Formats: sequence, C-alpha cells, structure tokens
Amino acid sequence: MISDAHLLIVDDDERIRGLLQKFLIRNGFLVSAARDAAHADRILSGLDFDMVILDVMMPGEDGVSFCQRLRAARNLPILLLTAKGDTEDRIRGLEAGADDYLAKPFEPKELLLRINSILRRVPQAEAVEVTPKVLGLGPYRYDVEKGTLWEGDAPVRLTATESQLMRIFATRPGAPFSRSELVEELGRDGGQAQERAVDVQITRLRRKLEADPKQPRYLQTVRGAGYMLAHD
Repeated sequence: MISDAHLLIVDDDERIRGLLQKFLIRNGFLVSAARDAAHADRILSGLDFDMVILDVMMPGEDGVSFCQRLRAARNLPILLLTAKGDTEDRIRGLEAGADDYLAKPFEPKELLLRINSILRRVPQAEAVEVTPKVLGLGPYRYDVEKGTLWEGDAPVRLTATESQLMRIFATRPGAPFSRSELVEELGRDGGQAQERAVDVQITRLRRKLEADPKQPRYLQTVRGAGYMLAHD
C-alpha cells in the first residue's frame, strides 16, 4: 500500500464523502474533501495533492467536465466514481482524462486497490541532488555562493583563474572534469597549449589547498578522466 499520499475526495453526498474520508485515513492516506467542483477549485489553489477521487454526478459542474478541466491544468491522477456503470459513461470519463473509473456501489477494498494501482503507475520524481553551500576542504572552506575560500576566519586570496576553477569544480563536487572541459568552461580556445596551462593553474591552486601538493587530498587527479574536487 502507498501511504502518506494526499487524496482529494470530491462528492456532493456528505455521508459518502465522510465514509470515504474515514476509510482512507484508516488506511494511511492524508485526505481532504470537497462538496463540489467550485469547492475543489478553492482547495486545489492552496494545496498539492497526489490524486483526486471525483464523483461524476454533482450539482453545478459535473465530474466529467471538472475532470477535463483539471486534466488540462495539471498532471494529477484522477479516479472517477459514478452510479452509472455503462460503457458510454466509462468512455466519456476516460476521454475526459480520468486514469480509472469505478461504478457505485463498490467495495471499499476495491477502491483501495484502484487507488494504489494508479499511484504505483505515477512516475516518482527523481531526488534532486543539492550542492552544499559550503564545501569543507580540511582546514579550508569554500563558500559556493560567494565564490570565496577561507582558512579559519582568514580569506585565501585566489587569482581570477583560480577563482574560476573553484567555481567550476564546485558545480559538481566529487565528479571529474577533463582538461578539455575545464578549458571550455574557462572560456578559452581549445588546444594542447591551453590544456597544459590548466595543468599549471591546478598546480598553483593545489599549493593553496593542500598540505602536500604532490599528494593532493582535495584537488585530485583522476586517472584517464581529469581533475576532481573531493570535499570532506
């Protein structure tokens, strides 16, 4: 079962709305409820949901129309509930953009199965890797946002090129950059001469970062790949 998903029930029947809300909460979901499409619009304007469970037969805007409008505005799974179980109504609902269709009366367990089935089909958002705002480099710290290097409370002076290199490495800490990539990121023309110039700049930067520049701990050489900033 997929718990902690936030569901919105839209049904004009207060008794059914209440029963569904209690049942789904008991089964681990967060549940909000609306009495009609207009009420649902107000709730949706202020909250994010993982799924909408929508009754077709409602006063005012009916469920099929609301489903169509909702589908045009946002990518949100929709399960339609209706007292009408014939093929024509199922097709209308699915054409409006519903993910599934359940005819009343239904067993609560079947509703639960349908909800979980739909939620499992929804692609999960990939975790966004957040770059730290400050990178620890032994006795040094690099402020990514400000582009400044510090040793304790004392700023470490960097040349313009060294500063550029630190900014480049800090965009992908722990990932190697090839020499040709670094040349390109620095805005230089390509060629072996520029790549050798990068080697010289890396050597100078290591003198400011490393206790032993010949055995670098933080500004590492990755065999066959280039250079990498390895923070604490």
